[in-house]
Amino acid sequence: MVNTEVLEKKDTRSGFGAGLLELGRTNPEVVALCADLTGSLKMDAFEKEFPERFFQAGIAEANMIGMAAGLATGGKIPFTGTFANFSTGRVYDQIRQSVAYSEKNVKICASHAGLTLGEDGATHQILEDLGLMKMLPNMVVINPCDYNQTKAATIAIADHHGPCYLRFGRPKWPVFTDPNQKFEIGKAWTIQEGTDVTIFATGHLVWKAMEAANELEQKGISVELINIHTIKPLDDAAILKSVAKTKCVVTAEEHQMNGGLGDSVCQLLARNNPTPVEMVAVNDQFGESGKPEQLLDKYGLGTVNIVEAVQKVIARKNG
Repeated sequence: MVNTEVLEKKDTRSGFGAGLLELGRTNPEVVALCADLTGSLKMDAFEKEFPERFFQAGIAEANMIGMAAGLATGGKIPFTGTFANFSTGRVYDQIRQSVAYSEKNVKICASHAGLTLGEDGATHQILEDLGLMKMLPNMVVINPCDYNQTKAATIAIADHHGPCYLRFGRPKWPVFTDPNQKFEIGKAWTIQEGTDVTIFATGHLVWKAMEAANELEQKGISVELINIHTIKPLDDAAILKSVAKTKCVVTAEEHQMNGGLGDSVCQLLARNNPTPVEMVAVNDQFGESGKPEQLLDKYGLGTVNIVEAVQKVIARKNG
């Protein structure tokens, strides 16, 4: 049974801030840029300790990406920070042309992603960012699940040469991963082994999937639960190995069904091992204002929705 007893909750954006500060102290080539949201991105500690390595771009996200590309050309390791909507949708052309195309060593760090941004509403709750970024050649796409994993991922991407997109969120969320973990880009984490179904979850929905796994175990269903923190490059081997055993899949993500984790998993399975799949994701809708948990429930991303998807896909597997 998965341990869902949690001692504390922390927002994943604070994990980014802590990781960035640690990088500042250990890697003099790391610089940071922000688009007028230093406090919201938890970049203020880095700014205070390393003012000469911090650049405030103001509300000019496209310019910030251009500055980052220039700094990378000069040998620096720039980390840009703003809301996920402004980190991707607003500056997609600049990312494509100035960063991805020439494989610049820029780290695009995006907070307030998904529905759990909450009360700020649909204009800020981007649900398309993983799809936008994974389609770009050369781009690594990472979506960690809690404070500790976000901190570890922030530190890890500094050692990867090339563009990275790191997605994290606003709400305080259960902290359940090892604080001393070593984050490996592209290496899935098997939280629990099982035999009846595989749940591939990412981001905030890893916790929801853990809750669902416990409920399903009480119903006599053995769940293999895998955290896919790296959307690209996908851990093909881990996915195919698990599916060969369980023969059915549920994916869970705080993103549009089109273009997200489920889409990537289905493409892989279609090419290698066609398998029944159910996807827990937002189904072609924009978000709205509301409390994070209420929005997850309304848009079908709650624990109960994962449980129902598992029951449905097992029924399909069994014919």
